[in-house]
Amino acid sequence: MIKELVTDEALLSTPCEAATADDAELAQDLLDTLESIEDGACLAANQIGVAKAVIAYRDDKDRMHVMFNPTMKRALRPVRMEEGCLTREETSKVTRFDQATFHYQELVDGALIPRKKECRGWTAQILQHMIDHCNGKLV
Repeated sequence: MIKELVTDEALLSTPCEAATADDAELAQDLLDTLESIEDGACLAANQIGVAKAVIAYRDDKDRMHVMFNPTMKRALRPVRMEEGCLTREETSKVTRFDQATFHYQELVDGALIPRKKECRGWTAQILQHMIDHCNGKLV
């Protein structure tokens, strides 16, 4: 179901709780909402009002993905850049890493399965942005 985006900084700055397999409907809501946003690249659950560590994003081939409980484990080549956000009006200057390894869980047949993904460039940048959202860090 498509949800309304939240701009309340109090909610957005609250660290998210760990997600479970019971959050499958939330993951679908993220995908539906992200799909409805023209030029939307990524979305965290707290941006639709749910303080759970679930994110959805489009990769550089425009494929949609969901990650439960994502974390960044290794990062290389810091880059200073300006970044926008769907739930904030202004852009912010941030440091992101051009290459990073992410650990997360994927929902498969009703169970969360540990995964690891190495990303570069745009995908690495948006995943870092989403992890910041999960941690309650406003850009």
